[in-house]
Amino acid sequence: MPRRSNNNTMICIKFPNRQTLNEALGFLASEFSGRAFRSGEVIVPAAALAALAAENFTFTVIGRATHDQMAPIRSDVAASVQ
Repeated sequence: MPRRSNNNTMICIKFPNRQTLNEALGFLASEFSGRAFRSGEVIVPAAALAALAAENFTFTVIGRATHDQMAPIRSDVAASVQ
């Protein structure tokens, strides 16, 4: 059975330094939703990885975003809908 592709998968990544982080966040803001944390980790949709790589941003993939990391995003959306 083929594995289903989940277009809603959020991935946790980290940039090598603050300057790259800031430049990447500027790029991402125009195309993708996500969340940046004080730790320097950023969660973005899986599709954003290809876009970042195409723009020659250096980053490390940490893995899928955890439920705890996703909670603030879900709360923001729920609050704006009410």
